[in-house]
Amino acid sequence: MPAEYFTDVRAWVFDLDNTLYPPEMRLFDQIEKRMVSYVMDTLGVSQDEAAHLRHSYWVQYGTTLAGLMQDHGIDPVPYMQHVHDIDFSVLRPDPQLRDHIAALPGRRIIYTNGSADYALRVTEARGLGGLFDAIYGVEHANYRPKPEQSAFAQVFALDGLDPARAAMFEDDPRNLAAPFDMGMRTVHVAPERLDAPHIQHHTDDLTAFLSLLRP
Repeated sequence: MPAEYFTDVRAWVFDLDNTLYPPEMRLFDQIEKRMVSYVMDTLGVSQDEAAHLRHSYWVQYGTTLAGLMQDHGIDPVPYMQHVHDIDFSVLRPDPQLRDHIAALPGRRIIYTNGSADYALRVTEARGLGGLFDAIYGVEHANYRPKPEQSAFAQVFALDGLDPARAAMFEDDPRNLAAPFDMGMRTVHVAPERLDAPHIQHHTDDLTAFLSLLRP
């Protein structure tokens, strides 16, 4: 049972996209399309080239935004406003997930490579509004993204959490390496299991996993 590995955890850090909602709701598909359109309009490239840049920057830098800032000096604020101008009605509330997160002892935190404002809108659509003690976006790390360890360190210092008594829930396995190195419990939330030293636990159903942690 996983509960025994989390008995001393007092800070529960959740990624947002494809973690606090399942991938089949396909919210992030909308964001990817908005990213491509922004790259097309801003750099004056074709749709195919924009799609290539979107993916290659994500691979190389951790986020498309980080690559656009590094290679093209774009302003992150209008970019974030553009890519998050989407339809949130595809998200459905999950009362069970809310109950299980509410039962976690200690601080409940969101840390996303999106913006904090976007995270607020997602939590409201998922019926998770008012549940978290803090919500941190990429802006809280000066737009440096996960998986950079310096980004985690900056956000965690801002929050004041102790990584040795914290757990990280995340769909992108790259973003669990730094938390693991910092001493956190790591949980990969994804349809498929990935064996890696920095992944301690896996679930394809966050609600079901959190139910196992309740006393």
